[in-house]
Amino acid sequence: MATPHIRAKEGEIAKCILLPGDPRRAKFIAENFLENPVLFNDVRGILGYTGIYKGRRVSVMGTGMGMPSISIYVNELMSQYGVKVARRIGTCGSQNPEAKLGDVLMAQGCCTTSRINRRMFNGVYAPVADFELLRTAYLKAKERGAGVAVGNVLSSDMFYSLAPDDRFKNWFDFGVIGVEMEGAALYTVARKYGARALMLCTVSDSVSDPKGMTPEQRETSLTNMITLALDTIWEYAE
Repeated sequence: MATPHIRAKEGEIAKCILLPGDPRRAKFIAENFLENPVLFNDVRGILGYTGIYKGRRVSVMGTGMGMPSISIYVNELMSQYGVKVARRIGTCGSQNPEAKLGDVLMAQGCCTTSRINRRMFNGVYAPVADFELLRTAYLKAKERGAGVAVGNVLSSDMFYSLAPDDRFKNWFDFGVIGVEMEGAALYTVARKYGARALMLCTVSDSVSDPKGMTPEQRETSLTNMITLALDTIWEYAE
């Protein structure tokens, strides 16, 4: 059953999966939030685990950085392993002065600078989240009093750019709440396979705090987002 990028056998991956970009974050989640985690993938250093969360099977696997990378893994997970619910959990930057480090942003839709979708559609496809997942996550976050915002997120193809530092200003002027690099691809592929998808991002860089998060904080201090994501997909897990 192995694919070119995932060596798991049939049945080793749960129907519900968390998708952090960093494989080490997947390892951290498996070891700290799941019972009896079992490694199902380590091809190209992309770690994937399946374990038990509150009595139900859940998987977690890294996806790497950028839309081409996450597209590979989500396509294989959904077409070959039957994944039905995918929750990306990552970090993002924000130029909204009201966004604080550690706030959780929920992407109801993903704008993008990528041309990937333009090669597939005779027009501009607007990828959006699964409404039930979004609603469930939002209500759970409000119950916990977590700092949360819902809106459009920009999925960018470039981390470094020769353009001026205000290259994202126009996006934020039109209501975009954060910038990351994978969401638009996740939402598009999920729609292709009729799966549910939602992206949560913790603000790791913000104009409200120019220092940003350290690499260690990015890996280990995202507990609110992780537990929120797990509790949301738990309702759909087996």
